[in-house]
Amino acid sequence: MEYYQRDLALVHARGFGQHADLCAPGLLDLLAPVRGGLVLELGCGAGALTRHLLAAGHRVIATDASAPMVELARAALGGEVDLRQLALPDDPLPAADAIVSVGHVISYLPDAAAVDRALVAMAGALRPGGVLAIDVCDLEFGRVRAGQDTSGRVGPDWAVIAEYSTPAPDTFVRDITTFVPDRAGLWRRNSERHENVLVDTSLIPALLAARGVAATVGSSFGAEELPPGLRTVTGVRS
Repeated sequence: MEYYQRDLALVHARGFGQHADLCAPGLLDLLAPVRGGLVLELGCGAGALTRHLLAAGHRVIATDASAPMVELARAALGGEVDLRQLALPDDPLPAADAIVSVGHVISYLPDAAAVDRALVAMAGALRPGGVLAIDVCDLEFGRVRAGQDTSGRVGPDWAVIAEYSTPAPDTFVRDITTFVPDRAGLWRRNSERHENVLVDTSLIPALLAARGVAATVGSSFGAEELPPGLRTVTGVRS
């Protein structure tokens, strides 16, 4: 399943950078011990968090599985930023002093086993003393959103409607319809179905500990409070 194709990538870039902005201060505090090292960002999108990492002086490899997202990030950040298309859980990860991700990137993987493989890959890519800071959807994410109403947002040159469903305790679905203007003066309609796998995040610290990363699960990276059911996983490799 291909997520964030051209139209939705554009809508997300123009109207949905708030989560990265909210998380950035806490993430930057967590990265203070590895300042000057290399930060690997997974699921960079159009570069909303990447901007904060670069402004703080970090060296960054920013990656995303979506080719349109990588193109938008390159247009926004410039050609000198190291941007790569990379898909979890099987693409090899470069060694890094920190691995960060916001927007529950690993929750887009097909199942809990794939989430575990991605976490193991992250642990293996961290250098000694390296920092891990990501967010992921817990099983609670679906429970608190059961029956959630359809929502919509409109920008100057885009509109989006999302319908929600929880077909299983470990699955949260967004059926997303986008509208963007085309070159003929009309509005183009497109749609994507996003299926997020929900996991028992209380099991993650033990998985990472077996790979040398002492991690904790929380509800924020710092002073911010994440939406219900969205958990942070932060830790340090020994």
